[in-house]
Amino acid sequence: MLNTPERATSPATAARDLPYSDGDVELHGRFFWDETRDGPRPGIFLIHGGAGLDDHACDQARRYAELGYAVLACDMFGAGVRGDRERTMATIMAMRDDPGHLVRRAQAGLDALTGCPEAGPGRAAVGFCFGGMAALTLAREGADLAGAVSVHGTLATSRPAETGAVKAKILVCHGAADPHVPMNDVVAFTEEMNRADADWRLTVYGRAQHGFTHRNAVPGSGGVAYDRPTDERSFAAIRTFLADALS
Repeated sequence: MLNTPERATSPATAARDLPYSDGDVELHGRFFWDETRDGPRPGIFLIHGGAGLDDHACDQARRYAELGYAVLACDMFGAGVRGDRERTMATIMAMRDDPGHLVRRAQAGLDALTGCPEAGPGRAAVGFCFGGMAALTLAREGADLAGAVSVHGTLATSRPAETGAVKAKILVCHGAADPHVPMNDVVAFTEEMNRADADWRLTVYGRAQHGFTHRNAVPGSGGVAYDRPTDERSFAAIRTFLADALS
């Protein structure tokens, strides 16, 4: 395991469990906010990676709560999936192959975020790995978002965005050495966004592999590796992007 120090967190950041549902599927998110800030603030819908709602997703949610946002680290899987590799992969593949299903599941979380008294007008989605794919799917399907951010996420899609459908501004943070998302997928994504006439931007980080924000990634594990400079640079880029999209 990488021997990386824990990131300092603000004592003002509070959290609570936030149960919600998608039809008969019970979901359990985690909501984060800064207790020292008065009044409602823009909401961030933070979408976990393939491991489900884990420590990485919660740590990322705290980062954005410290910036002053109301953040829901959502649950896209439901009970009994996380930790079961077979069920996890089946759930991910089902959502990948049926964007409508993915959007319905995400919309349940967006509705839960909207219902939090700390969350005011303006919402953006920020996703990691699987969550990056989910954030882009929401944007492609015309979800009511000010911004959508993919961090080391899948860029390929079975249902490309139609011209004029994308309402959200888009930011993609991609590692140039990511073996899971090759550069031809990056080129295809840029062509898709141009055809859709979307407001998009993409930053490619040299030497960064897949999962570059995962502090405890095992080096050499299937092309997944933490990269501190890229983690910090991408967070700075996202911070600037969100300030613009949610202003």
